[in-house]
This record gives sequence, C-alpha cells and structure tokens, in this order.
Amino acid sequence: MKVMKTHLRKLVCAVAIAGTAGASMSSFAADCPIPGNLRVVIGSTSTGGDTYQNSSIVADHLAKKLDINAKVDAVGAMAGFRALDRSRNGNTVMIFHDQAYLGNLYGVKGYDNIFEKYTVGPTVAINPGNAYLVPKDSPYQNIDEVIAAAGEGEEIRVAIQPGGVSEIGFSALKNAVKVEHPGMEDNVVAVNTGSQADKNQLLFDDMADVINGSVQANEQYTRLPADDQKAMRFVWLTARNDTIKQTNEEGMGKTSREDLLQYVNPNVTVPQSESQNFTFDKEFFFLYNKDMNPEIVSCIDNALEEIYAQGDIQEQQKKSFFIPNFKPSSEAQAYLKDKRDQYKTIIENIK
Repeated sequence: MKVMKTHLRKLVCAVAIAGTAGASMSSFAADCPIPGNLRVVIGSTSTGGDTYQNSSIVADHLAKKLDINAKVDAVGAMAGFRALDRSRNGNTVMIFHDQAYLGNLYGVKGYDNIFEKYTVGPTVAINPGNAYLVPKDSPYQNIDEVIAAAGEGEEIRVAIQPGGVSEIGFSALKNAVKVEHPGMEDNVVAVNTGSQADKNQLLFDDMADVINGSVQANEQYTRLPADDQKAMRFVWLTARNDTIKQTNEEGMGKTSREDLLQYVNPNVTVPQSESQNFTFDKEFFFLYNKDMNPEIVSCIDNALEEIYAQGDIQEQQKKSFFIPNFKPSSEAQAYLKDKRDQYKTIIENIK
C-alpha cells in the first residue's frame, strides 16, 4: 500500500510538471502578438541556396515554438524590401545576410541604409564557406603570393559578382595590396560577372586568375587531378579562425575542418591595416519594418533565445555547414553596425 501511494504521488507530480510546462509553452505563444501566419521573405530567389536553407531551419523552429505557421518566400532582395515596407502588423519579416548593408555601401540601386530604414533583428547563423580559389596549376601557391605579385606589377584578375558579399573579399584584397605596396592596388582588377557557374567558367577559360567561390560550391573542383581544366584549389577563406573551428570535424566533402583551417588566420593573412587583418563571416539576420510592434521584436528574440538554449537547431545548422550564431536584436544591431563601418572604411580606402 505504501509503495502504491508513493507511485501515486510521483504520478501526480509528473502530471503537474507536464501541465505546468504545457501551460508555459502555451502562455509563451499566446503572449506573442504575431498573427497566426508569418511570412519570412528572403533576399534570394533561389530555393536551393544557403539563404533559403538556413531561413527554413530557423522558421521551422520558430513556428513550432510560437505555435504559428511560418512560410519562407524566396522573393529576392528588392521584392523582400518592398514586402517589408508594406508590413507594419508583423505578419512579414525578412531574413537576409551582409548583402543587405554591403549593397548600400557599394551603391547598388534599391539598397537603402538598413540601420535607418528598418529595425535590425537578431543574428541566427554564419555561412563559413566564403572562399577565393585559383586554378590548380596557378603559379600562386597562396594569397600572400597573389598580393606580392600585384605589388610587383602583375595584373591579378579576380572574378566576382559585384555589389556585395562576393565583392567585399575583392575589396579587402585590393586594400591589402595598398597597405603592403602603396600605389600598386590597381593591379587587382575585378572581372564582374553573375552566378557561381559564370565565375567558374572564367577560371576554366583562363579569363580570371582568382575567383570568388564557396566551400560548398567549389570543394568538388579541388578534388580533381591537376591536369583537369576544371581543377582548382583554395587560397583563402575569409571566415575567422574561430568560425571554422566550430564546423564539424569532417568539414565539407572530402575537405576536413583541419584542411579548411589552412586557409584562414594565422596561416593566411590579408592585411586590413598595419595592425589588423581582414576577416569576413557571412552572417544571417532578421530585418523588420521600422514601425512594427516592438513586442514582436522581443517575442522573436525570446523565442530564439529558448530555441538556441535547447540545442537542437545547432545540430541541424551544423549538419548543413552553417555555424549557429544567435545574438539578440540590441546586440546584433550594434555588432552589425560596427561590422558595416569597418567595411565602409575599406571600400572608401580603395576608391
């Protein structure tokens, strides 16, 4: 009888705890003034790219936490900004990356100052794969030799997609030549093109010496034999050393994390100034309409804080070669403004 009473007390406690947890989650969702359907527009029109993939992971976890429907809509940057302009009631938010402010720094039409026109929300992840590559038979063994060659008067043709994430590494490379070899920076020449396939083709056709690419898209070409026209090798990953260290040990494809660390600081240095080296992490973050209810901003911050504290989202992101990187809105705003200002200095220094 005593044992039975003990079991009964445990059962009552368990039910009470479960009820409290359920009430807490319901209360969390009920207290959040987000309409039942949330549209998450992204700055890309591709449903196969990193922006869509990462945004889908975040939106799915947010929908579950807040008990709402969340749909990721790959409308592209301009349509995404317009959708944000029209949405004051909180039923539309945007997830984008550094292109959102780099486009403005580079003077791309349609890119306003996001820190003035919108409310910058939390950061959620980093894509650590932004890379620069050369043909496998290139005379340049590393990025130091590329910088030195430009400093000695050789023209270095760099294939990029102008106006944002693809161009910031090019700007940094040109600035590094200016820091180390003043007056020789114009030897670093942009070959402007579009998609990654276009950049690759310029390398295959010997129309570029260096291309901007990514670990995800270009790692397969680094495994080809040296005599293959499409064979290439990494010379620089723009990510911070600490960022690459957070990737899974197996890395990407047949390129391990240890292999990837060869292409970042301190093994690779691209001077930003006499005392600082350049790094760039491609980071994803939320954007909101300036007039949106601040309670919704707080609600999403709090929901994401709980989601990241639970840990499931980190595993999912890392499996897809993203680095979890949650910063709440106030912290993200200050951090991204500082990041923007650093890159603004680089861009203005090479004009």
